[in-house]
Amino acid sequence: MSRRARTTAAAVALAAALGGCASVPPAGTGAAPPPSPQDPWERWNRGVFAFNEALDEAVVAPVARGYRDVVPELVRTWVGNFFGHIGDAWSAVNHLLQGKPADAVHMGMRFGLNTVFGFAGLIDIASSANLERRSEDFGQTLGRWGLGPGPYVVLPLLGPSTLRDTAGLVADAQASAEMVVFSHASDRAAATVLNVVHRRSTLLGATQLLGEVALDRYQFVRDAYLQRRRNLVYDGNPPPQDDGFDYDEDNAAIDGGAPTPPAAVPAK
Repeated sequence: MSRRARTTAAAVALAAALGGCASVPPAGTGAAPPPSPQDPWERWNRGVFAFNEALDEAVVAPVARGYRDVVPELVRTWVGNFFGHIGDAWSAVNHLLQGKPADAVHMGMRFGLNTVFGFAGLIDIASSANLERRSEDFGQTLGRWGLGPGPYVVLPLLGPSTLRDTAGLVADAQASAEMVVFSHASDRAAATVLNVVHRRSTLLGATQLLGEVALDRYQFVRDAYLQRRRNLVYDGNPPPQDDGFDYDEDNAAIDGGAPTPPAAVPAK
């Protein structure tokens, strides 16, 4: 893979996983891009994207840097494993809902193995046993059963989404570690903050790459998010799509040559 392709892939990973913490386009980037039929609310979305960027620069990124610098790497690994472990159980449910029993069993075995031998998921024993994570969320489940993505929307704090994925977030939130493990509102709030800070800390090294590969960072993140979500819904093999939406070679490199079509996290 070329250096440019690696840079593009890393920037897309940042854009998709970081969601509301991702960078957004600076004002005055030149002529406006042609309107996208999948983004009818672009003016509003750009404003929310700018708000998310300002919040990230002022609060989230500095806190994430402090977390990375102060908390030992082993402890950060345990934190990531904990949140990912609860997500594995929800992924198993979504695989089952999508009619993929083999994947559901795979994720169920992964969850059970890490629960029993990995100290309730703090240690990822399953990956060493070749039970790699196959994450699924409810937005993907809705898409699997034919519900279209709907218009692209940028959510305050949460970042890139679509109407379908936003609806899916409601179910995803109820199955999150914050809701499943903790019963008190204050504990759930603290766990949510920890999860956001941890995820942001894993992407600190890639932040500047987004600006290196895109003249209009808003458009790049939008296209990357829509393309990535479409590929996830169809397990990397989406059908041909004729919706008037153009994809350049840089975006095609995101999925390693998978059929191109649309793109966030940060998520799970």
